[in-house]
Amino acid sequence: MQSNQPNKRRESHTPAVKRRMSRHGSVLIETAPRELPWDLIDRLLVPIICCHAAAILISGALNLLRISQVSAFVLFILFTILTVSGALIYHSLKISPLGKAVLITGCESPLARSLAKRLDDLGFTVFAAFKQLQDSDDATMLKAVSSGRLRLLQLNVTSEVEMLEASLFVTENLPTDGEPGLWALIHCDLWCALGELEWVPFPVMRKSFDINVLGASRLTQVMLPLIRRTNGRVVFLSSALAHLPSPVRGVQCATQAAIEGLASCLRHELKPRNVGVSIICASEFAAGNAWLDDKDMREQAKEMWASLSEEQKETYGEDYFEQAIRSLEPYYRGDGDFHSTIRAMTDAITRTFPMFRYTPLTRYEKLKTIIAEHLPNPLYEMLYKA
Repeated sequence: MQSNQPNKRRESHTPAVKRRMSRHGSVLIETAPRELPWDLIDRLLVPIICCHAAAILISGALNLLRISQVSAFVLFILFTILTVSGALIYHSLKISPLGKAVLITGCESPLARSLAKRLDDLGFTVFAAFKQLQDSDDATMLKAVSSGRLRLLQLNVTSEVEMLEASLFVTENLPTDGEPGLWALIHCDLWCALGELEWVPFPVMRKSFDINVLGASRLTQVMLPLIRRTNGRVVFLSSALAHLPSPVRGVQCATQAAIEGLASCLRHELKPRNVGVSIICASEFAAGNAWLDDKDMREQAKEMWASLSEEQKETYGEDYFEQAIRSLEPYYRGDGDFHSTIRAMTDAITRTFPMFRYTPLTRYEKLKTIIAEHLPNPLYEMLYKA
């Protein structure tokens, strides 16, 4: 089963302070975050553990040598205050956006458009890429609410010609008084293939890998010469599905895991060139084209059911098939919360020392991810029945 968001959405004209991102699109986000600042917690966790270990060792040595009777707790508090203060200063350093250009793919999605608007407001020169730029209401809306620095371009990441044309367009339209290359390439172009593996037609599966993995890889190759000139960044958008076994979304899980593996290796390859790589493991409810249109999803489900052989239909049964499709309802109903994901992506672009992995997840999703990665599989399966 395939899922791709419509190209045409309309901006919601709700009050400015309470504006919320809906699955019908918007380019502004003013809602309060729904998750903890996990990136800051992740950055402080290991140093605090090291402070505790150092306090115990130093306190024991001082007491053993009868130099001082200071307790390990006092040393721990002292080391923690110094370490946290230094880490917060290190974490808060930011680069100047003036004269820096960024390229964002997949601007059909409201998340990518919101990021483009956010970076434009900060002062970046933004290249917003659309798969279908001509007659796109989304592109017209984004251009209308942005500054003159924002530029629109046509870019389908499965087209070699369009990627080379985009590279030339970016080169010709870089800020005249700014950096000589591209500061950041942000991969937001995601495409979902939904359904159990036996149900998903192979062309649909191939398209998912072409866009999510191969397209992102090739575009990175094309843009790296421009990024190296500025010692810039490459930012990938993934989701928690890369770490969680999720039936009916197996193909999507596979593409997200592939993106994470690619980003991990690319980070080590580009580190000697002073090019940063970050990956945003977003919530399942806010990653690219995560919203599914109810009507379109059911129509595609019917087409997928009709394409199955009689033996497959008899094996699975229509009730089981319908139940599997209904399990996707939480991912297309209700308003989306982009605040956390946009904040993490903005940090990855603007921080002087960005983290490699950002996890803008809810507490429930973070706990589920930790259990899936670090505890025995039988325990995970007992707690979270797939």
